[in-house]
Amino acid sequence: MEFMTGVNEKETKEIKQLLDACKEGDVVKVNGAVHVIRDMGTVAFVILRKREGLLQCVYEKEKAGFDLKRMGSTTETSYYGATKNPWNLAHVPGGSSGGSCAAVAADECAYALGSDTGGSIRQPSSFCGVVGIKPTYGTVSRYGLIAYGSSLDQIGPIAKDVTDCATILETIASHDEKDSTSIARKSYDFTEGLKCDVKGMKIGVPRDYFSDGLDEEMKESILEAVKVLGQQGAIVETFDLSLVKYAIPAYYVIASAEASSNLSRFDGVKYGYRTPEYDGLHDMYKKTRSEGFGPEVKRRIMLGSFVLSSGYYDAYYLKALRTKALIKQAFDKAFASYDVIIAPAAPTTAPKIGESLKDPLKMYLGDIYTIAVNLAGLPGITIPVGKDSNALPIGMQLIGDCFEEKKIIRAAYTYEQTKASEKEDNLEGGR
Repeated sequence: MEFMTGVNEKETKEIKQLLDACKEGDVVKVNGAVHVIRDMGTVAFVILRKREGLLQCVYEKEKAGFDLKRMGSTTETSYYGATKNPWNLAHVPGGSSGGSCAAVAADECAYALGSDTGGSIRQPSSFCGVVGIKPTYGTVSRYGLIAYGSSLDQIGPIAKDVTDCATILETIASHDEKDSTSIARKSYDFTEGLKCDVKGMKIGVPRDYFSDGLDEEMKESILEAVKVLGQQGAIVETFDLSLVKYAIPAYYVIASAEASSNLSRFDGVKYGYRTPEYDGLHDMYKKTRSEGFGPEVKRRIMLGSFVLSSGYYDAYYLKALRTKALIKQAFDKAFASYDVIIAPAAPTTAPKIGESLKDPLKMYLGDIYTIAVNLAGLPGITIPVGKDSNALPIGMQLIGDCFEEKKIIRAAYTYEQTKASEKEDNLEGGR
């Protein structure tokens, strides 16, 4: 993702003028923050704001690879080529925000931002062994982000540990008048959830998420992590979360329909790429969109246009919206009994490069554990809980009710600190 935004037009203009005057190797200072311009071709700037609307600081951010228009689960369809998993370069990092997760996992940056439409922060975080948070829908402004599925998209942080993720989320979250989906929350103090204490916390484990289709090593590692939380005082129960099997068809109908509408503006007239050679307006439209969009993007635009077309709107799109509402009701019922729901973030660890693109349908089905969270607008966090027999990371997803990020942060932090303490004890015992 690329962001270049200020609190107001005057500040944005001043920052742009500052950057335009820079050259490689220059040192700039903005509001007390010092930055070295390494490569003007690859450096973008993220502006973090205080909630009272004042410019806080500017941080440089490298461009990261992601699936074209954020449509994909492997970061193989990036314009710049496939991104590789730092744990094993023959495997994918996940997607669509795979570049951000790979950069954090490879120690190329302390943290990164990702966009999550159907699991694009949580799934690659699992594949790369990092921590990623998708906050409640509307918590972080989407202003500056190219829309894929407007009712599903959300920005979130990716970092090495829960503390960093909570701190970054607390910094970037705020109400933004320039984003009509932005919510003015009562509290943004997410770091208050950094407590190593889950005594009395009720944790639900859906049977639907741990049945057929989940890799056995993934299942064992996640259930072992659940056991750790139980040993720390959490009350763990299994339950049935209905309607899970309907999440994938509902998601792809809604997301594709919204993508079809959102991407219609990329016609070569005002936004994005324009074909260099064309004969007339209509020829420019056709060539621009044919050349500018990849196969996966075209596939989803065509699907979206179909479900929105006359005669099929009621049969597909409206039915998907009704299903979305039922999925939200199922989660509401679950959270009446549980504080946190635990699930996998993916059915398997990271597949090899090239495997997923051979079968797009299989790639879509791989989102089964993450997309329901977006349909219901819920917060979710993925944390690493182990490795498989090929030394690839395994991630566990913790899901909370709307605006209950502190609960999932507390549960994730407790697990993280407990395992860190056990590791220290083992090192001490071995001396």
